[in-house]
Amino acid sequence: MIITQQKDISEIWAMVKKYDKILIAGCDGCCQPPRSVNEAKVLGQLLELKARTEGKELKWKAMTILRQCDDRIVATTVRPVVEDYDAIVSLACGLGVVMMNKVMDKILTFPAQNSMFGGVQNSGENDFIQYCETCGNCLLGVTGGVCPIAGCAKHLNNGPCGGTVDGKCEVGGYVHPCAWIDIYMRLKEFGRLDLFKIYRPARDYRSSTSPAYLQINKDYTNIKEEKEGGKK
Repeated sequence: MIITQQKDISEIWAMVKKYDKILIAGCDGCCQPPRSVNEAKVLGQLLELKARTEGKELKWKAMTILRQCDDRIVATTVRPVVEDYDAIVSLACGLGVVMMNKVMDKILTFPAQNSMFGGVQNSGENDFIQYCETCGNCLLGVTGGVCPIAGCAKHLNNGPCGGTVDGKCEVGGYVHPCAWIDIYMRLKEFGRLDLFKIYRPARDYRSSTSPAYLQINKDYTNIKEEKEGGKK
């Protein structure tokens, strides 16, 4: 999931203060913490109060979208109502904001969130933690399911550095666990230290360069084109 953090209300207001009618769009997708219609309504109320302090009347409506990063869902749920508004405020991650601007290119969509990282929720500790960096070269199959790229502050590929103390990383003041110590203990538990001894070459950053593209299966594309051509 994409972990987000809401922007300060003054920053959001500065982006939309010139507009009279705004649509506030929540997202029911993987964005965490949840940013659905209830959160959209709260944001609308806060922006309305902010407008009143400047002697301005703001009209707004809150809605939610299944996934703002899906162009088809955005087109079918938002496009029919967007003509009634001057701007959109999105509670999705940056992916949703980009997609909303692409699909509704005649109106601006502004972000109400800062996208922090891709992570998971540790409910026991009520924390959101980054476990994957979407690097394009997954090592989880040889590291016991512990990612050394996201878990190691130095992104080391072949074991821990010399800065660990009692299994804690020196970066951040020995608070966070060393990913490579966790990997070693995990593999040892399952009798797979042979995986730990495998040499991993230097990280190939070509798999995570920007912008990134993943091509759709060519066979599927050809089938689709043939069907569309047959209909014509």
